[in-house]
Amino acid sequence: METTRPFRILGIQQIAIGGLDKGALRKLWVDTLGLTAHGTYRSEKENVDEDIVVAGAGPFKVEVDLMQPVNPDGRPKVHDPALNHVGLWVDDLAVAVKWLEGQGMRFTPGGIRKGAAGFDVCFIHPKASDQFPLSGEGVLIELVQAPPEIIRAFEQAAASAVH
Repeated sequence: METTRPFRILGIQQIAIGGLDKGALRKLWVDTLGLTAHGTYRSEKENVDEDIVVAGAGPFKVEVDLMQPVNPDGRPKVHDPALNHVGLWVDDLAVAVKWLEGQGMRFTPGGIRKGAAGFDVCFIHPKASDQFPLSGEGVLIELVQAPPEIIRAFEQAAASAVH
């Protein structure tokens, strides 16, 4: 197994939380905890109706997707488990996916595609298989292509931490 990674995970881009009623999730995350409403996204194909809220600001803001299924009996089950997935900023998504596949990482069907927030994304499958022995170890992980300003901000923060 090759150990020199040709990409960097920069930080958390998002967490996605599911429930049968996104109104209850919004009451907790927006009304009670004070996160800021940012937008909405709905996809019949992905069986999701979500409110997008954010914590923080600028390049270090973290998106929290409050998701409910369009069809509670449909798939994917965006509400089960309740912590649906974690999104990670990556500096070079295409290189990361190619390298991880070479290591035996299992990805969900669909490959690299445009995500709800407009960034290119790809999902690491939560479960391994015989063909792909590496996985998210029970967690669905979304790799998100960081735009240049996010990459610069993380590089500047890392440089200041060294000094």
